[in-house]
Amino acid sequence: MARRNEPWTGMVWDAWAMSLEASTVIGLRTMKIAEGGAAAHTEIDLMISEKMTAAMTLPMLAMTGQLGINGPAVAARSISHLRKKVRANRRRLSKA
Repeated sequence: MARRNEPWTGMVWDAWAMSLEASTVIGLRTMKIAEGGAAAHTEIDLMISEKMTAAMTLPMLAMTGQLGINGPAVAARSISHLRKKVRANRRRLSKA
């Protein structure tokens, strides 16, 4: 996706797109968990693990400067990092 000249405008778009994908993941996960059984327990464990990893990874990336040194860069790279994870979950859950 092409970035606009104003960095915050592009981030708003990316955050909006990620929120749509995240809502799809929530719906797909809810259906999988509602089915019950071993697959539901596996999905719950995976979801918790992902949340814990995300809670530790982004701050570490920020502290080591891997997300950039200014506000727009940190925000854009944070959204990009999280969106890749959300997209992977959407694809994985859509196949089931």
